[in-house]
Amino acid sequence: MKGDCILMEQTDQNEIPKVPKRILTSLLASVSAGVVPRAGAPYLAIGRTDEIAALLSDLETVNEGGGSMRFLIGRYGSGKSFLMQLIRGYALERGFLTADADLSPERRLYGSGGSGVATYRELMKNLASKSSPDGGALPKILARWITGLQAAIVSDGVPAEGERFAAELNRRVLSALQELEFLVGGFDFAHVVTAYYRAYTDGDDLRKSACLRWLRGEFSTKTEARQELGFAVSVIIDDENWYDFLKLWAAAARTMGYRGLVVFIDECVNLYKISHRVSRENNYEKILAMFNDTLQGRAPGLALILGGTPQFLEDTRRGLFSYEALRSRLCDSRFALDGFKNLIGPVIRLRRLSDDELFALITRVTRLYAQNYGSAPDLSPEQMAQFLQICLSRAGADSMITPREMLRDYMTVLNILMQNPDATFEQVVGSAVTLRPVEDDEADHSRGEAHRGTAAAGEEGPSGRQSDPASGGARENAGRRMYSPDEIDI
Repeated sequence: MKGDCILMEQTDQNEIPKVPKRILTSLLASVSAGVVPRAGAPYLAIGRTDEIAALLSDLETVNEGGGSMRFLIGRYGSGKSFLMQLIRGYALERGFLTADADLSPERRLYGSGGSGVATYRELMKNLASKSSPDGGALPKILARWITGLQAAIVSDGVPAEGERFAAELNRRVLSALQELEFLVGGFDFAHVVTAYYRAYTDGDDLRKSACLRWLRGEFSTKTEARQELGFAVSVIIDDENWYDFLKLWAAAARTMGYRGLVVFIDECVNLYKISHRVSRENNYEKILAMFNDTLQGRAPGLALILGGTPQFLEDTRRGLFSYEALRSRLCDSRFALDGFKNLIGPVIRLRRLSDDELFALITRVTRLYAQNYGSAPDLSPEQMAQFLQICLSRAGADSMITPREMLRDYMTVLNILMQNPDATFEQVVGSAVTLRPVEDDEADHSRGEAHRGTAAAGEEGPSGRQSDPASGGARENAGRRMYSPDEIDI
């Protein structure tokens, strides 16, 4: 399995392949802004080999008709979303369908007023296949399936025109969809897909559009759906049943020639932020249903990967651990001691990249930057190592530094050096770590102590969040610390 997971980090740094200009420009712009690139993630893949191998093993389980569910847990900027996009690319290359969505106050797993089905609509909007990796693949998936059936009929010796061909195509479509009718919502699902196939072969664009709207969950009432479709349906996709239709899509994907459906749901911390306890627990109950379905074999062909912060998982007051049924399933065993990795369980905790991996990362970014702009930045390996040392010298950086923070700073240095030919690395980096006069620091020392005392007392800041050293507070304080040249061992 690991042999199948050949990452770019396993190649020599001098052998970075030529990256298409469109992807490279978008990739560097995303890195500069601290945004996860939607395309080109493998070109930046450093570390995470074991995590990727574990997730790829889940894809093999799904390919064999099983289901899986994983929780990627890490701090903001630690690489959760990046790893999701990386696995998404691998899944597409291996013949899976993928769908991804970020949760928000308007998109939840369970909620009234359309917040549940809004997540389903986002997933359908981002539904992707190998031939349509950027999303919006729903009509192409259906068209590919119908075209494939037509080609198979012709290869069996049936002429492409005439009543015999139409009858055989109709028989094969109904036969393929018949097994879906026994699933929840499957009868209406099969009916609408059949109507789409007939509209496709007849060239009825209005009927095709109506069928796609139903499949995307865009009808608000059954009356509206009946008027648009031209026939009655017993259900529409709504807040209550959208997950059942996600399971239907996983089964349909295998029927249509794909290996399964991989669903990525990021920013699950938004569930942790729900203030209303009953609403929050209803969302956690939906996660429990997903977990039970996938691990008990009731969601064949479906892989679910959820991304969240440690607070989302471990907070016993508002996180997943506040819901006892989930805590008993997801908490670490008493035998899971520090220093031992376990990537077979449902929770994957992202470790901090090692110093060597961080250095390899900025080296790769430097080479990609040179490829994009046609000239290498005026930086030696020693200066890159010096930059990394400065980043790691910040208070708490040994455990708190994230690739996002480091790469944003490094891209700033590269951009400045490129746009200011007379500037030197020492001038750019040195100005960011030079202390103010010592007497000013001593004058501010008492104010800093008072601020830390207030934070320790749990007082909320302007954002309404406590300054918790285990969360962002320590990072923010560490980021404000200034260093004198004597403090930095260069």
